[in-house]
Amino acid sequence: MLKRMVARVILLLALLAGTPGRAEMLIEDFTDDPAARWSFFTDGVMGGRSQGQAVIGGRPPHLHLTGTVSTANNGGFIQARQQIDGLPDGTTALTLTARGDGQVYYVHLRSTATRLPWQYYQARFTAPRDWAEITLPLSGFTAAGGRLPPLAPADIRSVALVAYGRDHQADVAVSRIGTE
Repeated sequence: MLKRMVARVILLLALLAGTPGRAEMLIEDFTDDPAARWSFFTDGVMGGRSQGQAVIGGRPPHLHLTGTVSTANNGGFIQARQQIDGLPDGTTALTLTARGDGQVYYVHLRSTATRLPWQYYQARFTAPRDWAEITLPLSGFTAAGGRLPPLAPADIRSVALVAYGRDHQADVAVSRIGTE
């Protein structure tokens, strides 16, 4: 009887510890020299007028994206991007721990299929005033910049935090990026 109870407790603990095949992975927690992994750029690369910065630091360590997004001269974005080498099979979502000014921001993913600079997959989120976890299902990312195949986790090559698409002052921070 005791052995059967112990076996049930072990089984229950194993089930609570995680679902087999679940693709949880930490992409970034902004420790261990994150500045070497992130690049900041604006629409100035194509003649736009947006300006800003991405600063890494603080408590908890985070990336803080701020600036002026301008749609003048066919512009309209500032972003910080990290190169990655795919996500695990079975990944169904990205998770962010974020805060900001209550405005809409985006995560852009590039993959082996996004060969042109204006191609990406995009999901939007509203940056809450206080740190909160945000889940972005991969099925909710939409292709932009031309006809692209469905997004495959193993093919993802970069993740970016983006202020995009309208004239506004940007103020958003992310302290953690992971997968489900």
